[in-house]
Amino acid sequence: MKLSDKKRQDILAAAEQLFYKQGAEYTSMDQIAKQANASKRTVYNHFETKEVLFQAILLNMFERVEAVNTISFSADMDLKQQLTAIAKQESDLLKSDNFLRMARVVFMQMLKQPELAKQLGNNKIGCMRFLESFLQEAVNNDSLKIDNIEFAAKQFVYQLKSFIFYPRLYGFEIPTPAQETQIIEEIIAMFLARYENRSAKV
Repeated sequence: MKLSDKKRQDILAAAEQLFYKQGAEYTSMDQIAKQANASKRTVYNHFETKEVLFQAILLNMFERVEAVNTISFSADMDLKQQLTAIAKQESDLLKSDNFLRMARVVFMQMLKQPELAKQLGNNKIGCMRFLESFLQEAVNNDSLKIDNIEFAAKQFVYQLKSFIFYPRLYGFEIPTPAQETQIIEEIIAMFLARYENRSAKV
């Protein structure tokens, strides 16, 4: 690695650490330079503004978030088991250190930049990369009956976030592994109660 590339990584690491601890708004380029053992001029040579630096950090953090396996719908497998596999995989992502670290950095900045929420909403993470396609295939197979695929996918994920992700993000009471298993079971039961195509089973 070239010296300039290493220094760039040092600056990114220093900025991420400071943004995580105190928020981007309350972190100066002087602090970042000191943390990275670099001159302020060097920091600006790599990142002309703090906004450019923040975007670079977001990109780095998105890349570090664990990639999840795409789960495709199978007509030969039990639908409940397939949805359970998706939910468990998503749960593991939502409580991972990398995802929580990224979320804390982003959420603090969104208080200052509300438009950031819309920008990040365009980046599909975890099962949202394939869930709509999975549900559409299930609909095509008459296993599910859904009029609004996008809305149903968000229902599925947002319930997981409510019970598993947000308690960790905000420091609320964290569910035990047994409680998480029950949460997933209840979410899937509710989802199937709303969308399972029972007429196709008759």
